[in-house]
Amino acid sequence: MHHVTGARTPRAPRRPPRRPRLAALLPAVLVTLAALAAACGGGALGRTGDGGAKATVTVLAASSLTDVLTGAGAVYEEEHPGVRLRLSFAGSQELAAQIRQGAPADLVVTADTATMESLRDFTGPSTVIARNRLVIATAPGNPLGVTSPGDLAREGVKTVLAAPEVPAGRYGQRLLERHGVTVRPVSREPGVRAVLSKVELGEADAGLVYATDAAASEGRVEAVPVPGGGAGVRYPAAPLKDAAHPGQASEVIAWLGSEPSRRLLREAGFLLP
Repeated sequence: MHHVTGARTPRAPRRPPRRPRLAALLPAVLVTLAALAAACGGGALGRTGDGGAKATVTVLAASSLTDVLTGAGAVYEEEHPGVRLRLSFAGSQELAAQIRQGAPADLVVTADTATMESLRDFTGPSTVIARNRLVIATAPGNPLGVTSPGDLAREGVKTVLAAPEVPAGRYGQRLLERHGVTVRPVSREPGVRAVLSKVELGEADAGLVYATDAAASEGRVEAVPVPGGGAGVRYPAAPLKDAAHPGQASEVIAWLGSEPSRRLLREAGFLLP
């Protein structure tokens, strides 16, 4: 028998590697797509229960509206499941500066008509949604017996006022002028809530604040009514011309004038237009 040197047993031809079936890949693909969609949304858009897009309406509002609009916003979202409100609070002068610098927003609510009028080139028509009034905030029990604007100028009374460039400061200055009072405050604060804080902390004996802020600090300050304290204190709301959601912005403003909102404003101590 002859052997053939170097002969090899023939091998079966290699099969190409099997590709995973499409059906097996689908779950992973869907998970990836869902993650990408969520990442792209970023918080600017939510999803409603029926799968529709939820518009995020950005509201710039005066700081004295913080408590009432936070509550009103929750009620609005419950009544309007297709809309989410993003609320941003600051002094009216700060809001105006943000708008002039191009901050993205849909509507603005200021604590005075003068600031709103200064934004005429950036907003649509405004609507007054609420009014307020000034009171004198003192320590609980009013230990120094402050009963009138004239007492704010009394020797030994440390008075703090809002700065003249903010609405509460302008309102306060006009009120003092009507009463013929000249006050030399120990400080002028950038906002009405800063004035309230000074009184709460005992760093001032008295200060002019909004009645609603004093009511929110019940037990920490005492509110002394002031004749004429409500003159001209108004909160106008207006949509911005470059709003991302102009229709929803107008709807929010209309709702702020509706009975559910008016009830919340009254409960918070605001006066109605």
